[in-house]
Amino acid sequence: MKETQKVIELLRNFESRNVMFFEPDGSWPIVWERAKDVFVWDADGKKYLDLTAAFGVAAAGHANPNVVKAGQKQMARLLHAMGDVHPHALKAQLAQKLSGLTFERWADESKVQSPKSRIDGAQTGSKTKTKDSKLKSGKVIFCNSGFEAVEAALKTAALATKKNGIIAFSGAYHGLGYGTLNVTHRKFFRSPFLPQLREFGHFAAFPKRHSDLAAVEFQIRHFFRRERIGAILAEPVQARGGINVPPPEFLALLRKLADEFGALLILDEIYTGFGRTGKWFACEHSGVIPDLICLGKALTGGFPLSACVGHADLMDAAWPASTGEAIHTSTFLGHPVGCAMALAQISEIENLNLCEQSAELGKFLLDELSKVQNSKFKIEARGIGLMAGLELKLPDGKPATDIVLAAIKTLLHRGYIFLPEGEHGNVISFTPPLTIKQAQLAKAVAELKEALNHE
Repeated sequence: MKETQKVIELLRNFESRNVMFFEPDGSWPIVWERAKDVFVWDADGKKYLDLTAAFGVAAAGHANPNVVKAGQKQMARLLHAMGDVHPHALKAQLAQKLSGLTFERWADESKVQSPKSRIDGAQTGSKTKTKDSKLKSGKVIFCNSGFEAVEAALKTAALATKKNGIIAFSGAYHGLGYGTLNVTHRKFFRSPFLPQLREFGHFAAFPKRHSDLAAVEFQIRHFFRRERIGAILAEPVQARGGINVPPPEFLALLRKLADEFGALLILDEIYTGFGRTGKWFACEHSGVIPDLICLGKALTGGFPLSACVGHADLMDAAWPASTGEAIHTSTFLGHPVGCAMALAQISEIENLNLCEQSAELGKFLLDELSKVQNSKFKIEARGIGLMAGLELKLPDGKPATDIVLAAIKTLLHRGYIFLPEGEHGNVISFTPPLTIKQAQLAKAVAELKEALNHE
């Protein structure tokens, strides 16, 4: 424990105390030293099976050799460029690749209507469809972290619709920047900063069952009637909210309402993207095409890079051509190392068939979790692909938060890394690297069962 204690002492002394939680007895956290594929080693040499993929980032495995090699090669060639002034080739290549993975792959001109024409049609009452070659492609705004990609989408919606209101959902987590705090639901994050927030977000209930949809539609229509709403923003599956999987009709309902009222549909796929749910993007389970999609986390496998991708015609209508100064940019926009790693990461997901593996292993995982029984708790398993959760409640229906946290700490010391999710921290989540093996998942679930039996 010597090295771990040394690092923790430095953090106690020199990092803001709000960032890290430290158990007084030194049992939490561990200090990561290195990681490879599905395993992590701490500063004292202990090995762990990672069931988190480090917040879903390591989709193709920690330190995937081809992704690491791409980053190293690029660092030696061009470590930094001038993102919005003098570009580099990889930024252009990645923008094209993301267009191909999203709007080009989804395109069907006979069914897709231009987002701009939908907005204009709702305002004028016209139902005319516009066919445009730009519908076959997307355009990208590169960012650094996930919340920045969402804020780029919020800005796009405001520019395109001239309406500031956003409909979001209970349990939503879209990041903690001052823009995204307006659409992140949990009061814990929002309350300290309310005096500085514009509060343009309006929250409808996030449906968990088909029977919830009518009430959700009623709420959304209410907001459209009373507020100037420019977009609906949703996570196809809520991660931080507690691995909440909505009924399949949910996204189709949002698409219908956005079209009806001339608003945009923004999908936050920062966590669910790149194979996490068994398809490249979770919206594909519903066959719903958003106007804007926000991507991050697994995009690079470990480098801070994110992206907001929108229909080309929408992006061109919303954002003016640069006259020498961009109205939304950053120093590290489209960082060359991040772009190199993203292109390699996408290739690894394709070449290793990780979307298909996630779908197959996800069925096995959900089946195993559904077998977890304990007379002391009410247990519900849910998930899609390799994004699953086990919710624990006490017999009286209250969240079994203390039990979940104790079990996760027990599992940590047995060599398994888990995270709690949900507002009350009573959901044990499974978001492992997509390279994990079935036997490793089975062992992790067996250890989880044992840990719960001892709580």
